Amino acid sequence: MQLQVNNLCKNFKENTAVNHVSFTLEKGVYGLLGANGAGKTTLMRMLCTLVTPTNGTVQYDGEDIQDMDERYRRILGYLPQEFGYYPEFSAQDYMLYIAALKGLKPIIARKRVNELLDIVSLTKVRKKKIKTFSGGMKRRLGIAQAVLNNPEILILDEPTAGLDPKERIRFRTLISHIAEERIVLLSTHIVSDLESMAKEILIMKDGSIIAKGDIEKLLSEVRGKTWTCLVDSKETEELCSTYLFSNERNCGEKVELRIISDTSPLPSAIQVEPTLEDLFIYYFGEVNENANFEI
Repeated sequence: MQLQVNNLCKNFKENTAVNHVSFTLEKGVYGLLGANGAGKTTLMRMLCTLVTPTNGTVQYDGEDIQDMDERYRRILGYLPQEFGYYPEFSAQDYMLYIAALKGLKPIIARKRVNELLDIVSLTKVRKKKIKTFSGGMKRRLGIAQAVLNNPEILILDEPTAGLDPKERIRFRTLISHIAEERIVLLSTHIVSDLESMAKEILIMKDGSIIAKGDIEKLLSEVRGKTWTCLVDSKETEELCSTYLFSNERNCGEKVELRIISDTSPLPSAIQVEPTLEDLFIYYFGEVNENANFEI
């Protein structure tokens, strides 16, 4: 089981959304990490055959996915940022409808729908109209429909958007479990979603993959560059206008800053172990001239 991306490009008139991207995915969870506008969604839509590449190919087990056509879509599960649904449908009717589109037999479909609605905690509201659902409930329904056909490849675009902390934990548990026998690629800018389950992370910026590897390898990029220091409000303003920082926490009359810098920002600064959040700021953050940025 292998999904191979070879020199993939996508141009929209004079803009390059995806720029010569190559990587290989096997069984397990992979994270696609990047700021908004990095090209993540365009890349994922090409992996789902929804957008035709300008150049390059995507192959599944050595066969071009464009040539596989319907055979590829039968083994694919996809959750876009905004998935389509019929507001007047109940959750159960919507899932049964999607099951029919994916070619599941009615007896199998009903059993599978019941199982998935239970997993995403929508059993009690399965007969309520989707238009009455909260954003988090709709997102959980979207996750359920993405895995309805038990796909070999699961592609999730910002899957935890709108979920509360409990729902995100439940989602991570679900994905970690189902990833044992399939390829899962999820894009996000919420780094905590990747820390506990991604075997490898691809960092995307300006349409290109600028780094990839397991978490330990990636964190080595910022090891020795992450500092904390306790300062007063005047120092806070000066430091925040000069350095990248990933966190600001009030500690009584002082402020604790977490700063990303090649050298110590202050004699009193303490070097600390980096996190994925620090790594995100290292690659995507900007010096904050107004001293009001927090993550």
